[in-house]
Amino acid sequence: MLATVEPLNPIAIDFGPITIYWYGLIIGLGGVLAYLLANHEAKKRGLPKDLFLDLLIFAVPAAIIGARLYYVIFRWEHYAHNPLKAFAIWEGGLAIHGALIASVLVAYIFAKKRGLSFWKIADIAAPSILLGQAIGRWGNFMNQEVYGNEVSRSFLENMMLPEFIINQMYIEEGGVYAYYAPTFLYESLWNILGVIILILLRRVNLRRGEMFITYAIWYSVGRFVIEGLRTDYLLIFGVLKTAQVVSIITIVGGIILIIYRRKKGLANERYLDEEEPPKGNKKGAAGNSKKKSSGKKKKKK
Repeated sequence: MLATVEPLNPIAIDFGPITIYWYGLIIGLGGVLAYLLANHEAKKRGLPKDLFLDLLIFAVPAAIIGARLYYVIFRWEHYAHNPLKAFAIWEGGLAIHGALIASVLVAYIFAKKRGLSFWKIADIAAPSILLGQAIGRWGNFMNQEVYGNEVSRSFLENMMLPEFIINQMYIEEGGVYAYYAPTFLYESLWNILGVIILILLRRVNLRRGEMFITYAIWYSVGRFVIEGLRTDYLLIFGVLKTAQVVSIITIVGGIILIIYRRKKGLANERYLDEEEPPKGNKKGAAGNSKKKSSGKKKKKK
């Protein structure tokens, strides 16, 4: 069966030897907007100027390498015969879990080197990361990736989707064309809703670290459900869906981590706290603040 609709051109710019794909441009746009949001909040929270720009210099390359390495490892059968194809990231194939693992490790080391709280940086970045993920899914859309089971055109029309999305969901598999569920869109919308919720949670003034952990749990819940609808996925031992296994571990681990940090007194500071007491000297810091306040009272008298 021949295709009756033309898919969108995945190439944005083709100028001689230079070829730029929409996949890379969209992911790059997501990264820029995520940075702007995080940088704006960082200034309000009193972090050093250009902190997130410095962090991105290390985190972005690590995220790309981690995302690609994760994907290639769990799809090695597709690259074993031609290992050089593993470097063709413009063709798609970046696993967000790999990017997150690599970037979190880099951010932790970065924070330690700068003498800053990793959790404070992570909390500020949480909505931004989710925003970048929401936008990045449209890169998959341009590559006709991250889709679900076969559906009818009327199913997509009843979702009130614009024509360009419906047409892009007309995908060839094994020489046969059919319409597929836009699971990329489901995840993008779930992530956007998560961004809104996380920004609202800033007013609740959660304890330090819990914004980021909430992000991890929120994303993992959505990913677990949506992964069950997808037809293109990575497998562990050829049986279990990798993303679902990682999502379950993240959800359970996140809940345990919140409880553990609270019980151990590791989450006493709040998101909106501007100053952190010196490590190992909380009592002294509290005593100093009392002396300052008592001094002010004497002046008033």
